Amino acid sequence: MKVKYSPEVDILMYEVSKAAIDHTEEVGDIIVHYSKRRKPVLLEILNASSFLNQALAKVPTAISVKSQS
Repeated sequence: MKVKYSPEVDILMYEVSKAAIDHTEEVGDIIVHYSKRRKPVLLEILNASSFLNQALAKVPTAISVKSQS
């Protein structure tokens, strides 16, 4: 597994396996490269800084725990 960010083009690449890439599918700002067995090999997130900012905005910053007495 390998993660690489290219700031010049704002792309985050996440290598899932070392298998050869057979075909690619693009959905919005996400490109998925697949092996012949349709297993993901590489994920590319275009406009990564915007994508990550939106994702992080949805993550709770604190979890409150209610005491059960």
